[in-house]
Amino acid sequence: MDTKQVSKLLNDFDVWVVTQIILIATVTGLLVVGIKFTVRWLGDKAPGRYRLYILPAAPLLRLLVLLTALALIFPLVIRPTTENILVILGGAGIAIGFAFKDYVSSLIAGVVTIFDRTYRTGDWVKIDDAYGEVRKVGLRAISLVTPDDTVVVIPNAKIWTTNIYNSNDGQRDLQCVAEFHLQPDHDATRVRQKLRDVALTSPFLNLRRPVTVIVSEKPWGTHYRLKAYPVEARDQFLFTSDLTVRAKAALAKLGVRPACTPMVPQEAASA
Repeated sequence: MDTKQVSKLLNDFDVWVVTQIILIATVTGLLVVGIKFTVRWLGDKAPGRYRLYILPAAPLLRLLVLLTALALIFPLVIRPTTENILVILGGAGIAIGFAFKDYVSSLIAGVVTIFDRTYRTGDWVKIDDAYGEVRKVGLRAISLVTPDDTVVVIPNAKIWTTNIYNSNDGQRDLQCVAEFHLQPDHDATRVRQKLRDVALTSPFLNLRRPVTVIVSEKPWGTHYRLKAYPVEARDQFLFTSDLTVRAKAALAKLGVRPACTPMVPQEAASA
């Protein structure tokens, strides 16, 4: 592309045009930062039932601000003719396709995620080996905070190749499971009712959701799975611990003994 073609493509720059571009970029940066802190502040101050509706608005608002800024800057830099637009789109497409394939894949996945709501801020998700609460949904990646308070950054492009496990899918609560392995010589009806009573008396329990006890017989004993929902998804580990500790004490009073589950050889487990 020679100098003549470039002059046809670009607008004439003067002090006012450069000033407008700088002003737009500055206001955009301030808005992006302001949205981040404002939405987070509102999420912390709002009641729990509104938190999961407020926090997901941040990435969508940032996307709208960035697209608006690009729409304002583009006609200041490029002459908005059909020929110029086609040239810019073609060149940008080739450059992006070769140089930023993975990055663009993550950006496209980020836009898809925002509108498809694959995961939202406040959701508890498992992606590969990482499980935690979604703290930020960006255009390129999401940030998970694990139960060990570790931040894991995962590219959005994972949605193309990896199964996404969403434990609460935008809801305040999620199902928790406390498991018990008991010797088979006991009254199963009585134990099952005792486990239900333990769940129903937990301070973390969401009384609007069902409490279920699943019983299955194994070669080594009887397997109980106590399923219930906490009021807040963040309380899932406290809730499971509360169920486990109080259920063990209640079962001990009934004289029910824990079973020793057999160790599975590593070779058999990997077969």
